[in-house]
Amino acid sequence: MKRVWPFPLFALLLAGACSASGQNTRYSYIRSGEPANVAAKPRAGFALMGGGKDLDEAFKFLCDRADGGDMVVLRARGDDDYNAYLRGICHLNSVSTLIVPSRKAAENPFVAETISHAAAIFIAGGDQANYINFWMHSPVQSALNEAVKRGVPIGGTSAGLAVMGEYAYSAQGDKPDDPNLDGKTAIADPFGSRVSLVRGFLDIPILKGIITDTHFARRDRMGRLLVFLARLNEPDGKPLPPPGLRIHGIGVQERAAVLLEPDGKAHVVGNGPAYFIEADRASGVVQKGKSLTYGPFVVQKVAPGADFYIKSWAGDAISYKLTVENGKIRSSQTANEVY
Repeated sequence: MKRVWPFPLFALLLAGACSASGQNTRYSYIRSGEPANVAAKPRAGFALMGGGKDLDEAFKFLCDRADGGDMVVLRARGDDDYNAYLRGICHLNSVSTLIVPSRKAAENPFVAETISHAAAIFIAGGDQANYINFWMHSPVQSALNEAVKRGVPIGGTSAGLAVMGEYAYSAQGDKPDDPNLDGKTAIADPFGSRVSLVRGFLDIPILKGIITDTHFARRDRMGRLLVFLARLNEPDGKPLPPPGLRIHGIGVQERAAVLLEPDGKAHVVGNGPAYFIEADRASGVVQKGKSLTYGPFVVQKVAPGADFYIKSWAGDAISYKLTVENGKIRSSQTANEVY
């Protein structure tokens, strides 16, 4: 019999009531399953989901590593629709949705306490600007990074995936709730106000030096990820870090996922590919107010069922090059195909 963590029932009832107070200063907590947590021995792993309709295989990857424990769905907006879905496909002690809609809510001790007992964590989609504005430099961020250290499996979809790398597009430009920066706009001015980047929200060792993007080919986001890589690799036009240690990118298509082991083995599943992009030998013009001219970027397109290895940055992939010339993307593929 697994040892039960003390988790008073009155705390659960209080948590559920917190959504009733106004001004988004309180969290909401909705739990399905057993009322008390169990001690589990989770195994680390990371599910990088590209968004769109949920992919059972990616969630089962997280659930299988939770050792029958308690899973927490973390979000800033929305409802508890993941509870029933995950209870239907996973064998877990409980599934809880924790909605943290403000910085004030993120400071409530119950929120960090809930995350600290999770045997698996899933960061839902939405607007990653909320995650950065509400959770970064708060107890939520600290609790998430402590979970990483404990070996808790963590996944994210759409905005949830966008904040999993060491670097993230923060969607904090001149328009509120603006997660959909398009590649054409980004390439036209890599230092435009809508091209906003942050570092270090999550500290996942195997995702060091990586920025992720989602809904990739479906929303034509190759251009903006190339801009992110150019910006990160040549701040102020000066190459940093040195060749071989540059920032890499991972773009994941809708209804696809990259299932990542802590040792760097990545397995692509679902209904589309993932794109692993590096700019180790790239150079060019990355200046405010000027269209991007930069490259070459080396793209490795990995189909569902195939593997890629983060540490060696190689795998079972179709490889090609992209170069941006005065804001236009040129491809080495036949017919100048970007994807």
